[in-house]
Amino acid sequence: MEAILQIVQKINFYLSDYILVILLVGTGVFFTVKTRFVQFRCFGEGMRQVFGKFSLSGGKQQSGLSSFQALATAIAAQVGTGNIIGACGAILTGGPGAIFWMWIIALFGMATVYAEAVLAQETRIVKEDGTVLGGPVYYIKKAFNNGFGTALAGFFSVAIILALGFMGCMVQSNSIGATCSTAFGIPSWIIGVIVALTAGFIFLGGVSRIASVTEKLVPIMALLYLVGGLIVLILRIKYVPETFVLIFKYAFAPNAIIGGSLGYALKTAISQGVKRGLFSNEAGMGSTPHAHAMANVKKPHDQGVVAMIGVFIDTFVVLTMTALIVISTLYAGDGILAAGAAEGVDKANMAQIAFSSVFGNTAGNTFVAICLLFFAFSTIISWNLFGKINVIYLFGQKAVPVYSALAIVFIILGSCLSNDLVWELADMFNQLMVIPNALALVALYKIVVKHALGKNK
Repeated sequence: MEAILQIVQKINFYLSDYILVILLVGTGVFFTVKTRFVQFRCFGEGMRQVFGKFSLSGGKQQSGLSSFQALATAIAAQVGTGNIIGACGAILTGGPGAIFWMWIIALFGMATVYAEAVLAQETRIVKEDGTVLGGPVYYIKKAFNNGFGTALAGFFSVAIILALGFMGCMVQSNSIGATCSTAFGIPSWIIGVIVALTAGFIFLGGVSRIASVTEKLVPIMALLYLVGGLIVLILRIKYVPETFVLIFKYAFAPNAIIGGSLGYALKTAISQGVKRGLFSNEAGMGSTPHAHAMANVKKPHDQGVVAMIGVFIDTFVVLTMTALIVISTLYAGDGILAAGAAEGVDKANMAQIAFSSVFGNTAGNTFVAICLLFFAFSTIISWNLFGKINVIYLFGQKAVPVYSALAIVFIILGSCLSNDLVWELADMFNQLMVIPNALALVALYKIVVKHALGKNK
């Protein structure tokens, strides 16, 4: 296992430090320029589309989902352990400055996710029974209408099934098990069984049941976390200005806190921002287009601007709240990490330590455990849906029961296995998904630009 871990870490090193930086930043900048900064021009339109028709009950659609249900399903996938444990891992390894680079990735990622949603709408398939299928495999094949496209789509499908359907769910259930065990003293495997059975019940209900759960769960869980976070920030208000100073200071001089040369430290901060940013907002990864493809909208542009708001909420609201809490309590002032790493602090317990420093151990651990339970569980059910769409693409509807059964087993296993290898494997497959997805997005950029500039009304 140690040998496998080292191999996977080596692969991830080259993917996150070189390939992903080029692909994610390059694709984001490319679409930002080509769409004439759609994430800024159409941000207000996106907010009106989301909150102007806000409802916790979008109702059952004849086919597909309402625009908000699709967004809620996408945000459910985006807002997970990446927003708490992933953000903490980025800060712990890359310093507070890693958050700045996560912001940069998200800013450009809003243009990328616009392109993903538009192309998912353009290439989706509506079957006779009303079932809607869409996602990167369909626009990959449109981009490369030959054997290469078929191979690329197949590679993407296998990667997403492993990344989200299996490995990703293990990461989420592992985080749930670890935090609930710390907070409530319940063995993690028992938590895993409960989560797996509840998720299985929702899986069996299909897309409509998943949408019904996510459209209610996402707003409630986000509000709960933000209220708790605001209480911490109010009580630590004198350290908030210093918190922002630390983020910007260590974005460009991270060696002062993580050691090593400036070049090494800066590369570490940026790579952590890219890698954890991808795992958090998923822009460019090719996961959320599966949800956006199902939205019932008048034109693809409408769902494109809605998709941008998903990235904004994920990174600039929820993840930023985690960052401000952790940095203001553990790094600013007399924080235990002000001088660097501290014994007993890791990415899995960092948020709990931060909240506990204000709320007390029992209340802090409990609050984080409950929030992470909501975050990770919502991600599990959305990721399972995305994996299932690709299972249907590769093997047909008959393979779905086998896939669902395996997913439930992985959820249980994840709750009681050490998470180092699981996190690395999830990172590896997440990052491999980016390659075929980004290639197809760039190949079809003219379609995206037409919608962004209003030429396909």
